[in-house]
Parts: sequence; structure tokens; C-alpha cells
Amino acid sequence: MQNLRQLYQCCFITRKSFLSSSSALLSLIPKYLCLPTLHPVSWIFLPKGQYKSNSISSSARNMSTSTIALAIEKQMVLENGVQQVELLNGVEDSYGGIILNMEEPMESEAFVYSLRASISQWKQQGKRGVWIKLPIQLVNLVEPSVKEGFRYHHAEPDYIMLVNWISNFTNTIPENASHRVGIGAFVINDQREVLVVQENNGTFKGKGVWKFPTGVVNEGEDICMAAIREVKEETGIDTEFVEILAFRQSHKSFFTKSDLFFVCMLRPLSFDIQKQDTEIEAAQWMSINEYAAQPFIQKYDGFSSVANVCLAKLEKDYAGFSRIPTTTASGKTSYVYFNSRDLSKL
Repeated sequence: MQNLRQLYQCCFITRKSFLSSSSALLSLIPKYLCLPTLHPVSWIFLPKGQYKSNSISSSARNMSTSTIALAIEKQMVLENGVQQVELLNGVEDSYGGIILNMEEPMESEAFVYSLRASISQWKQQGKRGVWIKLPIQLVNLVEPSVKEGFRYHHAEPDYIMLVNWISNFTNTIPENASHRVGIGAFVINDQREVLVVQENNGTFKGKGVWKFPTGVVNEGEDICMAAIREVKEETGIDTEFVEILAFRQSHKSFFTKSDLFFVCMLRPLSFDIQKQDTEIEAAQWMSINEYAAQPFIQKYDGFSSVANVCLAKLEKDYAGFSRIPTTTASGKTSYVYFNSRDLSKL
């Protein structure tokens, strides 16, 4: 094994090193068997007499330089040939990186050998970042990935995503999503009554504060549709989207994440309230002026500003952002929100 480790230190010879140290290499020729690899400028030297010629199978010649390096130290089986390290099957992304979508079970040790060999090859190819998507059933591969230089990027209920920057260039991997998106629903009827709720949980529990229905936008959900859904879930009221009246940004609102909160004006299509008992303590239609006059609303600028915007929409010439459907370059439907009323005047 000591001789094998010594061989491991010098068995990969590039054309550049061959030209600079040919005299030293010539001394190896009588003692070592020279095998070419698919790498155009490298060879592998194996001690003669210690390996059967037919045991050095074509698989060794078909391995990349980096793969053979691992194979010599960890995977070579004396007298029984060479067991090739299998490279991981990654997909190239649009930014010069590799995405590994691991699906099949794999032993941690075998995974590490394959990961090292694969990364070595990707470095030679000039790849930049490597992403590993591990489903929850492959949790055994998380620790070895971290030990090989990967870090957590983000996690979902069914997988964790790890990433490693392997390039010598400046790291340009984007951080995980920085914001959570929420909505507040300003639902106003023809009697200038606004739909309000009191919550069973959270900051406002037990404080007697009447507030707009609120909620978080789900993944893949449009802001306008999230507002409609949240009102229906909390109060049973059907609505249609009118426009976005205002939005607010705050920081470190949800763990370390920032928060974007959109105030959406909705028109009610039904009026019989059927509150959700789990989250909502009470729900009712309330005069917009009574709502705005609540001590809590008046005390805090964030709430009083929203109330003033809603009043301006009803009483003054205030225009919000309307929803305009568009199509992206990839063919997906999305929405642009803008002041369509004033745009028509340009």
C-alpha cells in the first residue's frame, strides 16, 4: 500500500511536466507499465509484475485523469482488475454550472468517490457552480456533501438544495429567496363597509383589533389570486380583484427574511360571512370610517397610512395598479401591475 500511495503521487503525467522532467520519467519506464488515458495529454504508470496485463481493463483507459486518481487510492482491486469510479450524471444549467438531481439511493462512501471524480472533471471543463438536490429519503448524503465543501442553499418540504462554487472566478451564486410576499385585502361594498376580521392567533390575538384579511402568497400563485383566496378562506366571501393600492417593504419580518406586503382592493361578489373557525375569532362588515378611527390604526403609521390610501381611493382621485395579463418570452402567462388610467393619457 505504501508503494501504491507513492505511485499515486506521481502517476499522472501531463505533457508539460513530461517535457520538464523527462529524465526522471525515463527511469520509470523499465519498472512501470504505461497506460494512456482518454485525457489527451496524460498517462498512468503502474508497477510491472504487480498487476496482470489482462486485469488492467479498458475501463481504466476510459477513465478521466481525475477519476483514475481516486481509483488508484480507493477503488483498485489487486489481481482482480480495476473497478471504475462512476461519474455523477449532472445537467448543465444556463450559467455554466451543474445540477445534480439525486434520485437513487447511494452509499455515502461511494457517493464521495464519485462526487470528487465528477468535480475534478467539471473543473477541467471550466464549470462554475455545482448544485446538489437531495430528496428527503437521501438524507444520508447531506453530511458527506457538506464535508466536501457544499453548503445549504435552501430547503423545501421534500428536498434540500446544496451548492458549491468550484471556479477560481468570483462567486456569483445567488442567495436564497430574500423576501416573503404577503397580501392585505381591502374588500369594500356599496354601503362603504369594509370586510374585517379578528384573529385567533398571532400578534393581534386577544387585542380586539379589527383588521383586513391577510395572508401569504403561495409558491407559483399570483398576488391577485392570493388576495381572492385568502378572503374566501377566512370569511367565505367571494370577490374579484380590482387593483393594488399600495405595497410595503419591511426587513427581518420572518426569521431573517424581508417582507413585501401588497394592499389589494377587491369587490365583493357575495356578502354572507362564513368565517374560518381555526384562524378567525370574528368577522364582520364595518364602516370604513369606524375602521380607520380605531386607536390601534391611528397609533401606528403603517396601519394609518394604509387606511388613508383606502379612504383616498373612495373619496378622491386616487389610482392604484391594475392587473394586465402578459406573456413571457417562454410562453408563460404573467401579470403586469400599473396605473392603467393615467397611462391612457400619455
